[in-house]
Amino acid sequence: MATKYRPLGRTVRPGGGRTIRPLAGRPVMITGAASGIGRSLARHLSRLGSPLAIADIDEAGLKETARSLPGPVLVRVLDVRGAADQQRFAAEVREWLPSLADRAPLAAVFNNAGVAVASSVLDADPGDDEWLRQINFDGVVNGTRAFLPILVEQGDGVIVNTSSVFGLVGMPYQSAYCASKFAVRGFTDALRQELRGTGVRAVTVHPGGIKTNIARNARVRKDPGGRGRTHEQMAAEFDALLRTTPDKAAETICRGVDRGKARILVGPDAYVFDALARVAPTHYYDVMALLEKRLRAASR
Repeated sequence: MATKYRPLGRTVRPGGGRTIRPLAGRPVMITGAASGIGRSLARHLSRLGSPLAIADIDEAGLKETARSLPGPVLVRVLDVRGAADQQRFAAEVREWLPSLADRAPLAAVFNNAGVAVASSVLDADPGDDEWLRQINFDGVVNGTRAFLPILVEQGDGVIVNTSSVFGLVGMPYQSAYCASKFAVRGFTDALRQELRGTGVRAVTVHPGGIKTNIARNARVRKDPGGRGRTHEQMAAEFDALLRTTPDKAAETICRGVDRGKARILVGPDAYVFDALARVAPTHYYDVMALLEKRLRAASR
């Protein structure tokens, strides 16, 4: 039986380096909080006593998340594509922090909002690709630039940017999604080096197959594999491969942040993707296709 994660009640020094305090009980900002991993992060951290500033473009879902939280929450309907809106939200959070009971500084910024598109490169709709890029990559950059000054002024805190296992390997019919997640990975890796010595950290998160609605909410013009499947059929096939719940993902992410990790792999499949990208950088898809076939057979 797996050991249930409990937040560290003390500070840790990864590799003997600087002190890192656990997230529990400290203020946190999360985008993409209306559903999926973002909602689970909000619920997990709120139960641990963290005041939350949560944002999403989905107002109804965001309000549902807020109603489920036991602790203090600041709610903002936000389109992460807007740099000016992200700056205004950061200013609002800066004003909100002193109103909290212990006036604690901002502990973490989770740039988590994301969407998907399924298409071949040959048939890609440029508008769909641009929509995805603006949310998945520009949203992360906008959120980082808006909130990073707060953390740097404090000399403490962590930027947590959600990439994907598709930011480790390229997959067919996911060119736009892979490009955006590789970009998040590169941006955050570069930021991490810039932040050396500041007391602020930058973390990339690489979730594997998480049981969210991202496939059902994806933009799909037609079956990119040429098999005539409907959007719902493709989403159902994708869902059959998913093994990790959003709650488990949130627990893994928070544990990784508390332990001072710079890169967090989420789910057993994420470790498979990472290993294959290292040992078979140009032939990994042959192995993945075989594994996928076996997983589909096992789920029938």
